[in-house]
Amino acid sequence: MAESSSSDRISIAASELPLIDALWREPGLAASEVHARVGEDRSLQTIKTLLSRLTDKGALRTEPQGRRHLYHPLISREAHAARSVRSLSDKLFGGRAAPIVAHLADGDGLSADDLAELEALVAALKAREASDD
Repeated sequence: MAESSSSDRISIAASELPLIDALWREPGLAASEVHARVGEDRSLQTIKTLLSRLTDKGALRTEPQGRRHLYHPLISREAHAARSVRSLSDKLFGGRAAPIVAHLADGDGLSADDLAELEALVAALKAREASDD
């Protein structure tokens, strides 16, 4: 999947997220197909409007197919997640990561698998930092 050069600046609204999520799972859907997957309480016209917004922002590209258009993400799920977490960290914690992890850990928010992944990540970061010195 091509990554938009301005993906760090693309903001996906809460109302748009279910649409792009459907397209991350199944790229190349037409508006009616996106509607069938996420449009429980939204009209097809609303779905088309949201897809148009996402296209205008540079989050999607369209591929003409006869009289309809197929939609493809230009921003990856990972890029969106990284931008969203960075934004949340900046807004709430001055850019620090540790408070986010601490909040997730409160109230059984982290499973044993999560803890193992975090430990492996910390070990890898420490090893990389040591090799940079």
